[in-house]
Amino acid sequence: MDRHVVAIGGGGFGRNPGDGVIEQYILDLSSSQSPNICFIPTATGDNEAYKVNYYSTFSKLKCNPVHLDFFKRTPNLEKLISSQDVIFVGGGNTKSMLAVWKDWGLDKILHEAYKNGVVMSGVSAGANCWFEKSVVDSWDDELKVIECLGFLKGNFCPHYDEEPERRPAVKRFLEEDVFNFCYASEGNCALHVKNEEDFLSVNFGKEKKSYLVSIDDKNVKEAAFEDLSIRV
Repeated sequence: MDRHVVAIGGGGFGRNPGDGVIEQYILDLSSSQSPNICFIPTATGDNEAYKVNYYSTFSKLKCNPVHLDFFKRTPNLEKLISSQDVIFVGGGNTKSMLAVWKDWGLDKILHEAYKNGVVMSGVSAGANCWFEKSVVDSWDDELKVIECLGFLKGNFCPHYDEEPERRPAVKRFLEEDVFNFCYASEGNCALHVKNEEDFLSVNFGKEKKSYLVSIDDKNVKEAAFEDLSIRV
């Protein structure tokens, strides 16, 4: 059974509800003809408008959308997650999201689901979480690197071309040996990782890319992954 993670650098239904381009791509990774998909908006404190955008998008696609709240009465997590074909994690505060998940034990439940073939996906914080470490703007006034779930080896940075501090921060972390490489995705682009070893850049914008960023003798190198461009 194949395992999939789709880590989106920025965009999707949070900005463009109803478009459904990268969302359909994610659904198509499931073996179900009408997948069960659960949206987890913890990183925005279960923001109501975000959930409206989610349903307005996925209700137009062939799937069965539900969501998971942590800041209202929380359901049986194992029962909910085990019944899903796809998980989509929203953007927001990565550090706070992970703290909530770990306190509830959702991190372990998601890992078991991933090993059983449930497609894991998300944007920004929802992309960061699957890697060992990620570049986040969760607090204070500068980007930091934090520990994440580690379903995938390595480090991740979203919004690579959308926020001007991202590229310089990755360069600094490489120079300071905070990490020795980093995956990075631009806005309207996703990094699709299959079985922890096959990498594909999924462009649903205009010439957007995902990279493996490394440093060699103080020179930063950005190696773009093989590209798949998708449109409506």
